[in-house]
Amino acid sequence: MDKRAECAARLSLSFLWLITGITSMFFAKDIGYEVLAKAGITGSLANAAIISGSVLDIAIGLWLLVKRHLRVCYLLQLAVIVVYTVLLSLIAPSFWLHPFGPLTKNIPIVVMIYYLYRQSDDRPFR
Repeated sequence: MDKRAECAARLSLSFLWLITGITSMFFAKDIGYEVLAKAGITGSLANAAIISGSVLDIAIGLWLLVKRHLRVCYLLQLAVIVVYTVLLSLIAPSFWLHPFGPLTKNIPIVVMIYYLYRQSDDRPFR
């Protein structure tokens, strides 16, 4: 992958994480509460889950912009997406058939992140 394509992929991932975190925290908390309630998670625990998930998403988005230790960032993204996908699959499996694809989109995103990880020459722990 040439450097411009790699930069575009990294910036698009940053945009995705930032917008998801900001939206979850400020504009669509009710959706998060609704999904968590299906798993019996309500009240302050649901609030903590939404806030911590949003902060994590925003932190990943900012980390991608900083461009330091990107291989670690890519691995973290893969782990977070797998955890989010498994949890949401257990809580609301119908999301696999949702017309906007909130879970199915994770498959190509994971592939892109893995490709970026494999292409990255950033080795933070030498």
